[in-house]
Amino acid sequence: MEKVFRCAGRHGYAVEVSPFLPRRVACAAAQHYGIAGCGTLLVLEETETGVALVRSWQWGDGLFDVAWSEANEHVLVAGGGDGSLQLWDTANHSAPLRAAKEHTQEVYSVDWSQTRGENLIVSGSWDQTAKVWDPSLSQSLSTLRGHEGVIYSTVWSPHIPGCFASASGDGTLRIWDVKSAACRLAVPAHKAEILSCDWCKYDQNIMATGSVDCSVCVWDLRNVRQPVNQLLGHTYAIRRVKFSPFSKTVLASCSYDFTVRFWDFSMNPPLLETVEHHSEFVCGLDFNLHIPNQVVDCSWDETVKIYTPACLSAGTHSTAR
Repeated sequence: MEKVFRCAGRHGYAVEVSPFLPRRVACAAAQHYGIAGCGTLLVLEETETGVALVRSWQWGDGLFDVAWSEANEHVLVAGGGDGSLQLWDTANHSAPLRAAKEHTQEVYSVDWSQTRGENLIVSGSWDQTAKVWDPSLSQSLSTLRGHEGVIYSTVWSPHIPGCFASASGDGTLRIWDVKSAACRLAVPAHKAEILSCDWCKYDQNIMATGSVDCSVCVWDLRNVRQPVNQLLGHTYAIRRVKFSPFSKTVLASCSYDFTVRFWDFSMNPPLLETVEHHSEFVCGLDFNLHIPNQVVDCSWDETVKIYTPACLSAGTHSTAR
């Protein structure tokens, strides 16, 4: 059963399921399609009958991404159009715990490290830099430069401490080492802007990129001369790609073509299903880590949807093969 939350006047940009609470979801949203106006951070709870609002906060500029703390179930970080990162606490009803503004343009991506023994945030901005922060957001620990275009996506490796990937408008996917503050690998992954990247949860060498060229490419970082697979079917830019936490070869992508697509890159053809349940750009997408094959997405049509796609509910892709 599909469950829907309507956020009137707010266009969804990103969703993330809590790493601690299986039915809790955060959504970063903006007024006026993110072009002007303010932003809203929503914390939602799936109930037996639908989706309830737990907490919402307003921010003076659009919010484009959100990530839950991996250390504290109440804390989230969001990235704003004013170049800021804000730390929010669901127990604190009013202002953010802290806001840091070092980026000079929109912060389009935030991510909280998942590997044990480190607690770091990475941000990616339209100012072409990525910054690494400790969770106090007092000041950035390092600024990484190298991209020649806007950074749309920054994602920590779930396997390798101090390592994150970034995707950019310059058409490259880059792998960074935080300790040396250096780019370890630059992959010319697409001949167009790359809006999203993600790591396979089961193999530290496998990544996916989603591009304005309408393709998702799966990469083996040990040999980047050509992709492992190129997933074709979307008809407009791909806004976000996410690997399944429950299957090694399954991933999802959402697009400006209003669809969410599910793929198994080990199969031929790789397309498992196309979900068409939005009437606008689909920008946010996440798998639930706790509930196998449950997916959350959000769209510019002012809705957040929680559902299990038919292709995954059959059980054929429920195990890590």
